[in-house]
Amino acid sequence: MKFTGTENYVATDDLQMAVNAAITLQRPLLIKGEPGTGKTLLAEEMASSLGLKLIPWHIKSTTKAQQGLYEYDAVSRLRDSQLGDEKVKDISNYIVKGKLWEAFEADEQVVLLIDEIDKADIEFPNDLLLELDRMEFYVYETQQFVKAKKRPIIVITSNNEKELPDAFLRRCFFHYISFPDHDTMKSIVDVHFPGIQEQVVRDALEVFFDVRKVPGLKKKPSTSELIDWLKLLMADELTAKMLQDKDSSSALPPLYGALVKNEQDVHLLQKLAFMARRRG
Repeated sequence: MKFTGTENYVATDDLQMAVNAAITLQRPLLIKGEPGTGKTLLAEEMASSLGLKLIPWHIKSTTKAQQGLYEYDAVSRLRDSQLGDEKVKDISNYIVKGKLWEAFEADEQVVLLIDEIDKADIEFPNDLLLELDRMEFYVYETQQFVKAKKRPIIVITSNNEKELPDAFLRRCFFHYISFPDHDTMKSIVDVHFPGIQEQVVRDALEVFFDVRKVPGLKKKPSTSELIDWLKLLMADELTAKMLQDKDSSSALPPLYGALVKNEQDVHLLQKLAFMARRRG
């Protein structure tokens, strides 16, 4: 079972090696990188490439580790008891299975995505150490052990919003997705827009990487934002000549709202362009 990328996902050699190493070691694959570099998409394409089902668990700031195992719905049981419902006698009727339970009880191996783990409370990773290590957990309400039938391939993504505990990191295989270089980015664009004019791609990438190089930029445009921008350029039939136009009053790229996402960066680019015109 080897991952080599897919026709929809350009995976570098280092990334392929990291995925396959995590599968061989049977360790969770911890993926970090800038937002928009394809961390979540990696898990989706891994599942597609390996012919496995994907079970996504998208983490929010309010998500608790216990929710990934199961939750006991005591409120529903109390309501049913007041109504005289017979099913209250079986407490298992009020156990709501979580994503880990779903992955553990699957008859075939699955890919389990724990997406943006750094959004949750700092104790969240530690609360899952035992379950991810031993691939089992105990349900106290029903006094049963849930053990994985087939060890899932686990992909964990993080945007580096907070540090993860050392004990958790020790159990993972780590890979940082570096921002794509010019050639890799061109390959990514070719995957999304087969047959796009070479000149448009060249000029668009030149503008894109120039914007990313601007010192002091609060949010650099990401891969996904480049794809959105190119989609808009093609839809409006803007030409390579318009991309090369340096005389616009704002000196910002056409349809810059797809690339630049806050007013501080807009003002910074306008200021730099004004200074460049003064020097010119």
